[in-house]
Amino acid sequence: MATQPVIVADHLYKSYMPRAHQVSLRHEAMHLLKHPLQHRDHSEDLFWALQDVSFAIQSGESVALVGRNGSGKTTLLRLLCGITRPARGYAAVRGRFATLIALGAGFNFERTGRENIFLNAAIQGIHPRRVGEYAERIVEFAELEEFIDVPVKRYSSGMVTRLGFSIAAHISPDIIFIDEVLAVGDEGFQQKCLVRILEMKREGRTLMFVSHSAETVRKVCERALWLNHGHLEMDGPVDEVMDGYAALLHLQQGEPENARMR
Repeated sequence: MATQPVIVADHLYKSYMPRAHQVSLRHEAMHLLKHPLQHRDHSEDLFWALQDVSFAIQSGESVALVGRNGSGKTTLLRLLCGITRPARGYAAVRGRFATLIALGAGFNFERTGRENIFLNAAIQGIHPRRVGEYAERIVEFAELEEFIDVPVKRYSSGMVTRLGFSIAAHISPDIIFIDEVLAVGDEGFQQKCLVRILEMKREGRTLMFVSHSAETVRKVCERALWLNHGHLEMDGPVDEVMDGYAALLHLQQGEPENARMR
């Protein structure tokens, strides 16, 4: 009997109204007052960030999400995490998950770093007593011993990233979503994060990983999903997908087709 996937995307669509085409509420209200029987159709103005995206991920898989800027990667992660809703289709995540999608997401910037550790754990349904057992490990990993009792609004972007990653990496989630936020911070901490990600992989956690670093993607993941203009261009073994993605990039840049991302 096949095991049930822990992450499912079933014919997902997501659209946005471009800022330049957004109609002010006042303007729309005035139009309705003057022409109450006239219906304005703005559907042609919609930007489709995702179109008919489907896949399933099993427990313990490490999957990269690759594609150029604006291809729909972050939108897809936000849908999977329940931050936003699809226009059509279905998304499900089965299990306790942690997210690193946006800098400072889930933080109360008026509270201290220590208080945010407990707040984030509470959101995950973890008892404060249990959090206390590994709070110091979170602080030590984030290298914030001198600042942990300072309000997060006083932190630099790198400090916020370090704390966010450390919390996500130590609350033992079943699934972790990681966007390009690790690009913030010094190289030493990025390497430290990579080591911890590989540890979580060995522990059998399910990883969904967004990165523009082909080397890191190949090191962390066995499988990759390639998004191209909101469509799922390719889903398969990481080397095959990364080679296909690299070939397209090189072709678009006028470089030899036999060049490959390594």
